[in-house]
This record gives sequence, structure tokens and C-alpha cells, in this order.
Amino acid sequence: MATRWGLCGAGKISHDFSVAMKTLPPGDHQVLQPLNHVVIPSLRCLIYVVYVGVLHTEHWRVGLLFLNAGKNVLCEKPFAMNARQVKELVAAAKKNNVFLMEAIWSRCFPVYSEVRRLLTEAAVGEVKLVKAYFGSPQLHIPRSVKKELGGGALLDIGVYCLQFILMVFNGERPKSIQATGVLLDSGLVDESVVVVMKFSGNRIAFCSFSIATRLPNDAIIAGTEGSIQVFGPMHCPTTLVVNNKETEYPLPEPSLSLNFTNSTGLRYEAEEVRQCLLKGLKQSPQMPLAHSVLLTEIMDEIRRQVGVVFNQDRH
Repeated sequence: MATRWGLCGAGKISHDFSVAMKTLPPGDHQVLQPLNHVVIPSLRCLIYVVYVGVLHTEHWRVGLLFLNAGKNVLCEKPFAMNARQVKELVAAAKKNNVFLMEAIWSRCFPVYSEVRRLLTEAAVGEVKLVKAYFGSPQLHIPRSVKKELGGGALLDIGVYCLQFILMVFNGERPKSIQATGVLLDSGLVDESVVVVMKFSGNRIAFCSFSIATRLPNDAIIAGTEGSIQVFGPMHCPTTLVVNNKETEYPLPEPSLSLNFTNSTGLRYEAEEVRQCLLKGLKQSPQMPLAHSVLLTEIMDEIRRQVGVVFNQDRH
């Protein structure tokens, strides 16, 4: 039976998600219709899993709405505006015994799967240093610069650098976090940030992200016996270089135009959700809920050091 999806949100990412779904077997996935607050009850009953693609600031409220209605949920990143909200989403999923996953689509790409395999096999020896960069000029986009829309580099693109580091270090909490950055002229959200984290065993991670300029947008894992490089765009990659050997992982062609780079790769997270549901899992092993909680706690600390406070932090 096909996994029946309801899409909450009619923005650019929801469009790309629906286009990506068309690259999957129609017998496996079925998109019923975009969701709003008024949904025909009979149709609501048919929906098995909801994809939440609304603004950052609405993830917590809308996510709770569907979780408490007993629906499985795939929620766009960032999961919520702070760790308190994320923990409430996780608690609601457990209370209602439903599936919940933060849509860090990167984790489901074939390149990421290969990186995890290589790390498990210690293909580059002991990992000593991880670097990740993501810079995309977005100062002209309202949701990227307005505090009330959850703007700033960290929540929108920095999250990809941080999740990569956490994946490499298998969800380990860093021993220390040092962050510095510059705010927009408004002084309300972050424009560019640099973060250095130290992990156990004298391992270091460095990342830089910006909505003011373009960066290499790649990621590097340096080990005692070699290196792994994820070519840009590191958040949706199709090229992997291991000890100078390059491998391509091409994406299927879309049937309609897309808003974002490599968006047909959203098919991988949709299929990940389907496989988890078929197995009766309540969270994804590719993006466990514990990783989402830690990821948001780290982002909260980075915001504290850089000086970004959202209204949701005061509630």
C-alpha cells in the first residue's frame, strides 16, 4: 500500500518535495493534497504522514497540532526555534506513539550513507578534524533576515554544517563550543558565524556559514590515514572524494522546475520515512530524535554567544 502524504504548507520547499515524490514509484507514495486548517474529515483520516513545510516559527505549533491528532510527522528543519520547543515535539510524539523526524534531508542522501559506512570501517583512520562551510547570499529574502520569521544564517543554513559534524561524531555532545559572528544592521539576527567545537579525544570541528556571501559549501573529514571530501553543495551532495578518488551519485531529473538545488534528492527522505513506517519505527536511525535535540541545544548556545534572541526564547 502506498504511503499517503499530506503536505502542510504551499511554499517553495513543499513544491519541490511534491516534485521529488514523482521520481518515486507511484505505488509507494501518494500525495493527497496540501493541508490547511480546514481539511475534510474523511480525507484527514486517509493521511498517514504529514510533511510540515511552513515557516520556521510555525514548526512547533503546527507540529504539535498534527502529533496530537495522532499523525506521523516529517517536519522541515530547523525542528523548532529552540531546544525547549524541540523537546515538546519529541514528548508529543512519544505520548501519541507516532513517528517523528526532522527533515534533515542530507542524512538520507547516498553520499551521506557512504560517508557513514566509511567512518564505520575507519577507512581514513582516526578522525581528527571536521570542517564544513555553507554560504549563500540571501539578504534579499525576507524570511532570511527578519527576526519575526525566524531569520538568520544559523537556523536556515548553519544547521546543515552542524548536523554534518554531529553525524561524523555519532551524536556525541561537544566538550566545548566557541562561536563568534556578526549580526545584520538590524542587530536582531546573525549574518555570518564561525563555530569551533572540541570533542573527546582531542578532536576538533570547525564550521562557517553566512547569508551574506557564497562559501565553498563543502565538507572535509580529515583522519590519520586519509580524508573524505563532500563536494558542494554539502547539504545535498552528489560527489564524494575519498583519498583523491572521486565518485558521482547522480540524481533523477525532475518533471517540473525546482526552487532549490538538487531538490529531487528530497525523494530520499520521503523513502526513509516510508521504510521506517513499514518497520514500525517511531524515529529514523538516519536522523534520530536525540540528534535533533542535541543539534538544537548547540544552536541555542551559539545564539547565546553571538547575541541572537527570538521571542520564543522568552516564553
